[in-house]
Amino acid sequence: MSAAFDLYTKLKHSSSDEERAEVIAQAFDALEARFPQLNDLATQGHVREAELRLQKEIKGVELQIKEVDARLQKEIKEVDARLQERISQLEVSLHQALAAQTRWLIGGLAILGVVLKLADVLIGP
Repeated sequence: MSAAFDLYTKLKHSSSDEERAEVIAQAFDALEARFPQLNDLATQGHVREAELRLQKEIKGVELQIKEVDARLQKEIKEVDARLQERISQLEVSLHQALAAQTRWLIGGLAILGVVLKLADVLIGP
């Protein structure tokens, strides 16, 4: 016999409102005993509310990611600009050092030429 039919039969054979109320209370107790987790079930409203809350949180995280990405892109550009400037400074320094070495080499060769001419004159024919 189903629980609904059993409840119907008991209510039909009850003679007073007090007996009917007791039968209904017992039926609710039996229902709660059989399904104690009913209070824990999520309704569609609860699920939709949680879904909307999660979507809002996801949008917030996405916004934070975009902000961090923009900040990092800016920092990368700044570092790149400083690096390019430093490379340019090093290139200038390198060219200056090469020019100085070239002058020393040419000066040294000129002095060697003078020394050789003097030796040629001194040793002479």
